[in-house]
Amino acid sequence: MYIVVTGAAGLIGSNIVKALNERGITNIIAVDNLTRGDKFRNLVDCEISDYVDKHEFMARIRAHAYDRRIKAIFHEGACSDTMEHNGKYMMENNYQYSLDLLEFAKEQRAQFLYASSAAVYGGGTVFKEERAHEDPLNVYGYSKFLFDQVVRQRAGELTAQVVGFRYFNVYGPREGHKGRMASVAFHHFNQYRESGKVRLFQGRDGYPDGGQMRDFVSVKDVAKVNLWFFDHPEVSGIFNLGTGRAQPFNDVATAVANTMRELEGKEPMPTEELVKAGIIEYVTFPEALIGKYQSFTQADMAKMRAAGYSEPFLSVAEGVRDYVLNWLNSR
Repeated sequence: MYIVVTGAAGLIGSNIVKALNERGITNIIAVDNLTRGDKFRNLVDCEISDYVDKHEFMARIRAHAYDRRIKAIFHEGACSDTMEHNGKYMMENNYQYSLDLLEFAKEQRAQFLYASSAAVYGGGTVFKEERAHEDPLNVYGYSKFLFDQVVRQRAGELTAQVVGFRYFNVYGPREGHKGRMASVAFHHFNQYRESGKVRLFQGRDGYPDGGQMRDFVSVKDVAKVNLWFFDHPEVSGIFNLGTGRAQPFNDVATAVANTMRELEGKEPMPTEELVKAGIIEYVTFPEALIGKYQSFTQADMAKMRAAGYSEPFLSVAEGVRDYVLNWLNSR
């Protein structure tokens, strides 16, 4: 029996593959679209049984090539560019692709663990897995929102576990291919290395400079949660996956700057001193993001905790320091 990971060369997918490998699991079918070829680097240190292009994979499914051969599907494949305006592409790539895989998983009685997104909540201030709080701001968020609704509607038809994870701001190893959609921590590392300073947006929506707040979650924790649910196939549902703590972007900038200073043999500095020294710099808030930007996110983790997941989550200071020291600085 195989485990399928879609989006296997992406940030979350490749970390799930690596986490499975660390358990000794290598019977993995990695599915992705390598039109962006540099993503292959995320799988170089991983062990898989096969790589299949996403379109070929769907063709094989339709030809019944994998019947009774799939134990579980970790479906991480999606367009995650929140600034993508091509709704037809977004709905085909995120919604229809997910729907086809859900039908396949149902037929095969395979576990189906998929990537949803905190983008379904839009500009709201309550982040709880309930329809009343869901109001996406862009077509990316809508594509995730709509698939979640289908999962809810079909809950009574399940033949095996179906779990959706509403990822909040994920950062960590194996995201270099994401370009402008990579995490703030990734961009800050590169900014500091190039210029000795990091840049944040000026205040907006009543927040001070660098004070917009997000729930930043390490991809290491994301992989741990996915595998916990994989180990508990009796648990289904849609769950937030953040830390439950909103922290300002200033905290990310401070964590990156101070970790870099540590590598230089320098003492850490509080945020205010980093600003005064010009190490943290604020830039004009982009017009293109006005009305489409979540200035505050904080996962309500009560449902996941009630499901039985009890492990602690890394804070920004812990997770970002680990990321810079053990991944970014070693590339």
